Amino acid sequence: MKNMKIKIKNMTSNGSRNIANQFIITTDEGEYFQSYSSIIAFRPLSGKIQLDKIFWNYSKTTSKYRNRFLDEDKAETQKCIKNGIYELVDLNTEEL
Repeated sequence: MKNMKIKIKNMTSNGSRNIANQFIITTDEGEYFQSYSSIIAFRPLSGKIQLDKIFWNYSKTTSKYRNRFLDEDKAETQKCIKNGIYELVDLNTEEL
């Protein structure tokens, strides 16, 4: 089995303070954005960005930090979904 490297860090404010419950998870496959206990988005090293089909637009707070993670606003994200640039998938099903 391959040893995957994983790094987890809090998102930070413009003043460099850690933001509670908002995380960037970096793996050998790409970066995940997690808000509280839900994975919201995955930006792979190659391939399409994936957004969780249930949680991608869950709340105002989640949306604020998703926008920061993707470096775009909600309208741009919706356009990418509509045009097939982003995929809506289930990022929160646990695999055993």
